[in-house]
Amino acid sequence: MTSKATSPEEYISELPEDRKAPITKLRQIILKNLPKGMKETMNYGMLGYVIPHSVYPGGYHCDTKLPLPFMNLASQKNFIAVYHMGMYAEKEILDWFTNEYSKRCKYKLDMGKSCVRFKKMEDIPYGLIGELTAKMSTEEWIEIYETNIKKK
Repeated sequence: MTSKATSPEEYISELPEDRKAPITKLRQIILKNLPKGMKETMNYGMLGYVIPHSVYPGGYHCDTKLPLPFMNLASQKNFIAVYHMGMYAEKEILDWFTNEYSKRCKYKLDMGKSCVRFKKMEDIPYGLIGELTAKMSTEEWIEIYETNIKKK
């Protein structure tokens, strides 16, 4: 479900009541742990956490007008989703996350390539999402992106 909101605050205000608190808390955790050089924006109709053109002028290879994506946060129809490009590009990060998730959550991990889906709002591992956010620096993400994704 993409939104036409132009700011994170507008995005959150449009959410169903049961989604506002978890999305707000996830947003706060992500912002607290977001690596230096990254910024929050609206991206693909979701809350986006990107490396702006001022830091990485080349932008996203699929559309160079867009900043380099790092994470997204969205309220979908049946779940809240956290998208983390580092897990898609770096097996070490994915392995760390899946291992830690199994230690901290009682429900089975529901995940796509870069998307973690939370259907049970009461079981969102906020601390783990904060650690995931801080797991790599802006410079590390740029290097991984250029090595593993951009050249494909």
